[in-house]
Amino acid sequence: MKIDITLMITPEMLKDAEENKNPALKGHLGTHFDVMDKEFPLDYTRLDAVVFDVSGVGDRDIDISDVDTDRIKPHCFVAFYSGYCKTDEYGTARYYGEHPQLSMALIELMLEKQVSVIGLDFAGVRRGKEHTPTDQLCADRGVFIIENLRNLDEVLNAGGSPVIHTYPLNCTGISGLPCRVIAEIN
Repeated sequence: MKIDITLMITPEMLKDAEENKNPALKGHLGTHFDVMDKEFPLDYTRLDAVVFDVSGVGDRDIDISDVDTDRIKPHCFVAFYSGYCKTDEYGTARYYGEHPQLSMALIELMLEKQVSVIGLDFAGVRRGKEHTPTDQLCADRGVFIIENLRNLDEVLNAGGSPVIHTYPLNCTGISGLPCRVIAEIN
């Protein structure tokens, strides 16, 4: 079974991106990852995955105690289902400014475990001024962060062992790359 976990782009979203005066931001539309001066390895297009349900985490960072860290393996895709994408509208100031975030301890643990991709159903592993430096920290360690995923609850409900397929656009000169992300359940 295959489940599309990519945010569907609407004509309104495209119009908003076209009207944006900063061309570098256009690559950050919908489901994407921040390039951070790196190139997405073709080996990352198909990865074994684990999806964590962190929808019960309230007004605090998602932390190590919220996940079964034994399930995190080297070179895998680790996704976090918070449910945030179902409660807050994509593209709003609230969506970008008040989304859940991962604790630095959890991020460091995933870097130590050498994951390849971190996937989120919200706008970033950290908010505000911490967003870009944390993305760079991860990229410098070979870890890409894919933001604004959808339907991770369907992946959780399907059971089995998911494999995530990620196909970014082949672009240059922009800081974010939109991508199509599909979960395949074995």
